[in-house]
Amino acid sequence: PPKEKKSKRSAVDDVVTRVHTVNLHRAIHDVGFKYRAPKAIKALRDFAEKAMGTKDVRIDAKLNKQVWSGGIRNVPRRLRVSLARKRNDDEDAKEKLYTLVSFVPGVPLTKSTRKGVQTEVVDDA
Repeated sequence: PPKEKKSKRSAVDDVVTRVHTVNLHRAIHDVGFKYRAPKAIKALRDFAEKAMGTKDVRIDAKLNKQVWSGGIRNVPRRLRVSLARKRNDDEDAKEKLYTLVSFVPGVPLTKSTRKGVQTEVVDDA
């Protein structure tokens, strides 16, 4: 018998917010000092693109400040970030949705404090 086609619902159509922990240390390992912070920003952008499935990724100013807080050389090993997939209100935009990446302040992510911390879905109400 022929297989029935299921109507695929694209996950990209959903407007959702998730909180992730991003390991920047992995991205900037073996990178020269003068390239570390810029490389970390690119890694955040790539992570958000993969996790949310949108090409348009916007990084919040506070998150940028946090990445650059130790200067160009000393980037935080891990950051807790909020990824919000939002609708693009601009009429002539290529993408219907964009991802806003923002910093989640809280407990510093050390070995002892990050145990049991998982990805959370935040309800937008």
